[in-house]
Amino acid sequence: MPSVLVVEDDPSIRQSLIEVLTEHGHVVRSTGDGFGALREVTRARVDAVVLDLGLPDLDGAEALRMIRGISSVPVLVATARDDEAEIINLLNAGADDYLVKPFSGGQLIARLSAVLRRTGQLPGAAGSAGIGAAPTSDPLHPVLVGELAVDPGARTAHLAGRELRLTRREFDLLAFLAHHCGHVVSKRRLLTEVWREPYVDDQTVDVHLSSLRRKLGESAASPRYLLTVRGVGIKLVAPR
Repeated sequence: MPSVLVVEDDPSIRQSLIEVLTEHGHVVRSTGDGFGALREVTRARVDAVVLDLGLPDLDGAEALRMIRGISSVPVLVATARDDEAEIINLLNAGADDYLVKPFSGGQLIARLSAVLRRTGQLPGAAGSAGIGAAPTSDPLHPVLVGELAVDPGARTAHLAGRELRLTRREFDLLAFLAHHCGHVVSKRRLLTEVWREPYVDDQTVDVHLSSLRRKLGESAASPRYLLTVRGVGIKLVAPR
């Protein structure tokens, strides 16, 4: 599924949006202010933005105009403002759609899916060839992240030229994260797409991540490749 940037200054609302989007298979990034949104749109692969208007540093309408100055990424405005003239101004300023707060998780997913279909960001939509949650379109394509090389086709992984001795599940987990390099992946999604078993809990993921970290020469307290985003999931990145 496409990656979504949530821009919301209220921590509890932001967490709720993240949980809804993650449960529906989206890869989620988030920030609490307008300039953070601009940084994320500039440096990260984002397929859609859910933008709150009541931001602490920039009015959301100004943030929208600034985003439009650097990107054509679809923007779904989430606002408590229901003035028709203002909504029309937002749409004219480049918003692709809007939701008036409060709204349900179902409304959010439906509106977001409609926007993504119109803009060709969903698989099967016009112009969407190869576009999905992963930065690499071929799951068997080798991935190089820093000194870590993962080859799903050959089922091999090397760190600084040294082959890693991984179990089948550890390799599947590493390959999936490599295919989604730079994107936060929820534990629930890992259970669904890597384990593919109905009765497995989050602790299973934690155990395998801990083992994988040891073999990568790191720990949860001192991560290099596997970063935990608290309350959201895990992502594979190149060490700085």
